[in-house]
Amino acid sequence: MLLPTPISLPRDNARPHVSKATQEKLQELNWDTVPHPPYSPDIAPSDYHLFRPLKLFLKEKRFAKYEDLKMAVFDFFDSQSATFWKKGIDDLPE
Repeated sequence: MLLPTPISLPRDNARPHVSKATQEKLQELNWDTVPHPPYSPDIAPSDYHLFRPLKLFLKEKRFAKYEDLKMAVFDFFDSQSATFWKKGIDDLPE
């Protein structure tokens, strides 16, 4: 007989995750929640410098193929000046 695998859900304290109904359902299902870590190791601090400008660069663009999107991202990286990259490095926390 296979025993059910315990389920642990990450929780970020968003309203649906902390509502009474949600908490009761999680308890009824005997599911555990684990707090969301304050730092996500898959996103390095250096990445934050890129997100906003890349988002603005890609805004309202549509891509028919994955390769077109990939080329647009490469074009964004190629179009940035040395000052852009230096600022990103200089703004990193000590």
